[in-house]
Amino acid sequence: MKFFDFTNIKGDLFGGLTAGVVALPLALAFGEQSGLGAVAGLYGAAFISLFAAIFGGTATQISGPTAPMTALSMLIVGGILTSYNGKIDDALPVILGVFILAGVFQMFFGFIKLGTYIKYIPYTVISGFMTGIGVIIILTMVLPAVGYYSGDDEEVIESFEPKAQELIFKKFLHNEADNNVLVLQDIRETLFQAQFVTLSDIRSEAKILAKNDSKGVTGAIMYYGKAFSMINWIDLALASLSILIIYIFKKFPIGIPGALIALILTTSGVYFFNIDARLISRVPSGFPDFQLGIITEFSFSAMAPFILSALSLALLGSIDSLLTSVVADNLTKTRHNPNRELIGQGIGNIVGGFFGGLPGAGATIRTVVNIKAGGKTRLSGVITGLLLFVMLLGLGPIASMIPAAVLAGILITVGIDVMDYKGLKFFPKMGRSAKIILLVVLLLTVFWQLIYAVAVGLVIASFVFMKRMGDISATESRIENLEDIRESDPLWKDETPIDEELHHTVYFKHLNGPLFFGFVSHFRELVDALPEIKVLVIRMENVPFIDQSGIFALEDAIQELYSQNVLVVLSGAKGQSLEMLKKMEIIPNQIPPMHVFDHFKDCKHWLRATLKNDGGMEVALKHIEERKK
Repeated sequence: MKFFDFTNIKGDLFGGLTAGVVALPLALAFGEQSGLGAVAGLYGAAFISLFAAIFGGTATQISGPTAPMTALSMLIVGGILTSYNGKIDDALPVILGVFILAGVFQMFFGFIKLGTYIKYIPYTVISGFMTGIGVIIILTMVLPAVGYYSGDDEEVIESFEPKAQELIFKKFLHNEADNNVLVLQDIRETLFQAQFVTLSDIRSEAKILAKNDSKGVTGAIMYYGKAFSMINWIDLALASLSILIIYIFKKFPIGIPGALIALILTTSGVYFFNIDARLISRVPSGFPDFQLGIITEFSFSAMAPFILSALSLALLGSIDSLLTSVVADNLTKTRHNPNRELIGQGIGNIVGGFFGGLPGAGATIRTVVNIKAGGKTRLSGVITGLLLFVMLLGLGPIASMIPAAVLAGILITVGIDVMDYKGLKFFPKMGRSAKIILLVVLLLTVFWQLIYAVAVGLVIASFVFMKRMGDISATESRIENLEDIRESDPLWKDETPIDEELHHTVYFKHLNGPLFFGFVSHFRELVDALPEIKVLVIRMENVPFIDQSGIFALEDAIQELYSQNVLVVLSGAKGQSLEMLKKMEIIPNQIPPMHVFDHFKDCKHWLRATLKNDGGMEVALKHIEERKK
């Protein structure tokens, strides 16, 4: 009990309950998308929210299945099922073993303090990755939204019957080899057993193969033609209605999440009007069973091929969680502990895996909802987890009546929302290398593998950065005499003539060198450390280059300063730096041209005139208010 802070009990209670309500429909939808059933999403949301809140390093973080984690989990589940010929009962111990191993990797990342370095991922890589996640969700949800399921298509099932017979025969041979039967010398025994295979057995195997064939992005796209030629209009109407309800309530918010309203209204309509709609997988009531098979049936040889999958899941969960932690920091003006956060997320995924839960991470939307509703301490995350456990105990019969198309509609809105529109908006204005990185990461995320996409993006970004730094070093290299060195004194003595009476109201921030993705966190800390002042002059004479991450970090810092009624003035920006500030609309949207000076001499004259004149300062403050709006 001493571990928790009860000073904000009312805010934490309301924040946790609100976040739990938001989490419910998303957890069910993510579970259904993963291929493990809606209940897996609910188990994951409950366990991860509870344990990550207790052991994590971000006080207001709400954790659970997220869009990126579910997208990767869906691919992993599909891959493991393929190895087990689509038999979920046989594959489940390995699937959950991968989820648990991912949690172990996350804890290891925390212990070796890897969380400290994740902040160095460039903005363009994150932008391409998040947009790719959104595209994956949308593309894979088209089929259930139009009511098409390849596992129910007779034509597709029949096409897989030869493959099904091959797999069944291979299973005979495999079993006989394990029993030391000499198959070729006693082929009659094999043929004798084969005659007991029924058409029903072949059809069941073919149905599993047909169902798995439409998994993933490429699998789903391959079936678009058939799906659009045999649309289930009831499912399409339910999915469309869900999307419409969600966006109506986003435009006219009433304090209840649109996804929950869509879930309740559409499910009620289907039930009371007795509409023939496909329902989600059955959601059992009661506390989940401990999956003992993970321990009793553990086999290293079975797990070995999927260790890389677990590592990918751990890396993605770490990135996803720490990005949300940064969002929480910006809203609460606090600082999270990245390595402790990874340990907490790892514990949550380990415990959730042992009870059949889907892996998760810090969830941005739920975390923001928690903070906005009053949550300030880790107690809010605990309350969210406990609420979901309460729902688990009696929700099953109700949740089992939810139409599958409704969850598909909810997930389509999630896919639309998770895309990075800020990066897409400024894509035409980005440099060529930034465009290439964003596009490569986006395409690799959608059509290859999520973590590999991030890795390739990081490699490209590193090479581009090293080339730019080399070019800048070559350009800046020159021979100076003693007089030049005295004149270029790093103390920037041209600031000293400013009137001493103004020293306590004006601060100068000297930016030396490139403002790039590695500087973002440091820049935020510098701004937070500023005392109470009236004006901050950012001197950029020695800034040869700014990338997109640097631009957005500068924008966030300026907005934070404006919220404190601190006037921001730029001096000395030139070349690529000035061009990027204008391209990305920092000038004039954030800083008006009248507060931008090519030379510090002009800036000094303006400071004297403005700060000694109350009317001049009033005009400057009006500009701040305009930028706030």
